[in-house]
Amino acid sequence: MKVLIAEDDASSRMMLASLLTKWGYTVILACDGNEAWRILSEPEHPHVVILDWIMPGIEGPEIVQLLREREPGQLYYAIIITTRGTKDSAVSAMDRGADDFVGKPFDIAELRARIAVGCRINGLQNALSEHLQKLEDTLARVKQLEGIIPICMYCKKIRDDHNSWNQLEQYISGHSEAEFSHGICPRCAEEQQAIITKLSRSMQGSDNRTR
Repeated sequence: MKVLIAEDDASSRMMLASLLTKWGYTVILACDGNEAWRILSEPEHPHVVILDWIMPGIEGPEIVQLLREREPGQLYYAIIITTRGTKDSAVSAMDRGADDFVGKPFDIAELRARIAVGCRINGLQNALSEHLQKLEDTLARVKQLEGIIPICMYCKKIRDDHNSWNQLEQYISGHSEAEFSHGICPRCAEEQQAIITKLSRSMQGSDNRTR
């Protein structure tokens, strides 16, 4: 999973990059808030971000707030790191949209666990979002069969949106995931058998007259 690290202190930035790379993450680095925002404005940008609170340009909490305002429905997991290790600072960061808060100097094992939690939550949110999209697509297909359907009272063909007349099976297959297997009901079987019997007798009578 890709993780953005935005940290203006070069030594802290490289230490974080080394740790996350060792832990198996794909790391993208930004040396200030403006560069971080540029990266987050590109397609396929990371959705797990580690942001220093105080850095040149846009500060960490402001980036988080901008992300939430720009894409309210988009899934991000934002961790703010700072020397401000007070409860009020943590509350302030989370009020602006941060998901987690890590004080400096941080414990490496604790940081690793927090990043793992963030990636896991982000993955679960993505899976849930994809599942909801599939449900919405399914519902949209079901809704296509609602309302008034114009059907011929004689041949039972259905008129589609392009003013073409389709067999019932063709129309339903095109507007849902239903599949058809053909059979014959008892009433139709009797009618068809009667027609066959009538034709057979007619043909026998014709043969007798020609002899």
